[in-house]
Amino acid sequence: MPTFTALTTLTGKAPAEALGAAMERLTPEPTGLGVFEVEDGSGLWEVGGYFTETPDEAGLALLATMFDAQPFVISELPETDWVAHVRRELAPVEAGRFFVYGSHDADKLPADRIPLLIEAAMAFGTGHHGTTLGCLKALDKLIEDGFVGEKVADIGCGTAVLAMAAARVWDGQLLASDIDQVAVDVAEANLKANDMEGRVQCLEAAGFDAPALAEAAPYDLIFANILKGPLVALAPDVAAHLRSDGYAILSGLLNEQADEVQGVYAQNGINLVQRSEIGDWTTLLLQKTG
Repeated sequence: MPTFTALTTLTGKAPAEALGAAMERLTPEPTGLGVFEVEDGSGLWEVGGYFTETPDEAGLALLATMFDAQPFVISELPETDWVAHVRRELAPVEAGRFFVYGSHDADKLPADRIPLLIEAAMAFGTGHHGTTLGCLKALDKLIEDGFVGEKVADIGCGTAVLAMAAARVWDGQLLASDIDQVAVDVAEANLKANDMEGRVQCLEAAGFDAPALAEAAPYDLIFANILKGPLVALAPDVAAHLRSDGYAILSGLLNEQADEVQGVYAQNGINLVQRSEIGDWTTLLLQKTG
């Protein structure tokens, strides 16, 4: 069955959400819709629809005019076995002492690395993206320097690969939270696949908004691999939940966004230790002082 996409951009969250709602009234209607801010500081939002029938080009053109959006770009996607495709494309990743792999690469495990199994079908947080890779390398540096995390929180955990990496080397209390219950379920499945059930407590929560997260504070280490906006908003809570001299590893940042986030955290008493770039993405290793 062919699949079609229709994508456009426009300025402002409210118009973008209104355009997305209007697209739901098209015939044929989209089987899925997405409304996302373009994380480049431009103020643009992307609106996209997925269709299993040829979309109404005239209707989309009218909507673009009504909402002052760019003309829709309509594309037909080839039929693809995406899991098989991802398995071919995603080779194992080495990040210091950590080796992130899919089950199809189980025969490639090096004896001197800590294995983390993340299935290819669960692509976000496999270690291939510069943000996750940067966080794993920052964690590896802390371990190399002799740091021990007795209490660790992974906020916005996705696959929970970061929490699992910490749990592979430390026996402390580890918690992982995500705003999306689906991600929490994926995290639990990954823990089971790695024979780590019960090693990390997985929670549905926005930021630190869960009793268990508050009760376990203060933390020695907090991961937050999310996006610039949530990271900025989260800074006071990270400061409140991090022990003095504790560390934070932050990512999900485009390189040009890192200065702003670093500055906001410095205002909250959490200062830069190391900054690394992988492609377009920056990871910040910070430490709370005072």
